Amino acid sequence: MRITLHRLAAQDLEEALDFYRHEAGQGIARRFLDAVEQQLHLLSQQPLLGTPSGEGRRCQPLRTFPYSLIYRVDGEHLRVLVVRHQHRDPAFGAARQ
Repeated sequence: MRITLHRLAAQDLEEALDFYRHEAGQGIARRFLDAVEQQLHLLSQQPLLGTPSGEGRRCQPLRTFPYSLIYRVDGEHLRVLVVRHQHRDPAFGAARQ
């Protein structure tokens, strides 16, 4: 399974990492990135694991951080569209393809 990040999802991820670096330190930021990588690995093995969320999208929460990966599966390609904090407006990133 090939996994790619929408350019704005990559920006979402970088902003979250910056937040954790500045507010909690490099160690917590690294744990956050590890949690994202673990979920991506899991989704590469089981791409339909996330909860369907409309318009062909799925939502997979991280286990230890209040973030979710919003993604779409097309054959052997999984595209992460949004890395969204769970308290953020659910419509955040809705226009991303």
